[in-house]
Amino acid sequence: MSITTQESKDKKFFNFAIGISVVVFIAVVVLNRKVLPSPEVLPSWTYYLPMLNAIINGTCSILLLLSLYFIKQKNINAHKNINLTAFGLSSLFLISYVLFHWMAPETKYPEGDSFRPIYLSILISHIILAAIVLPLVLLSFYRGIQMQVELHKKIVRFAYPIWLYVTVTGVVVYLMISPFYPH
Repeated sequence: MSITTQESKDKKFFNFAIGISVVVFIAVVVLNRKVLPSPEVLPSWTYYLPMLNAIINGTCSILLLLSLYFIKQKNINAHKNINLTAFGLSSLFLISYVLFHWMAPETKYPEGDSFRPIYLSILISHIILAAIVLPLVLLSFYRGIQMQVELHKKIVRFAYPIWLYVTVTGVVVYLMISPFYPH
């Protein structure tokens, strides 16, 4: 493949990654702002979604650590398969997250609780970094699948710790807010 053809493919994928990231970000903002009408009667499974999301995030955290282990062992196939699994689970998480925030009423951490500033600090950093990590993950996957190892490594230096932080703090945020969910 010529360099211009590869550069063209790279540019198209970069634009795709940014486009998908912007669409996801806008969808999350719109759903969190309750711009779209929610169902009048919530399905009974709705309140299980946050726990499912925490389980998915925790599983992704473990998978990301295993991915690091396997790449350090030079087991590229295991590294690739684990990352694909983590990406699939993260995609499932996103669907579940969007469904919950579309359907369920917002749960707020109580104003007077002494842990509220800690919760908000973790939540805000989690949200900001979750928005930043999606295009990085998409680009690192693209470079890895294309076997552009040096470019993959450059992106992963930033993407990996952010993605790991987002998955771990996703569990922490759930554990902190879950006592305040309506049952």
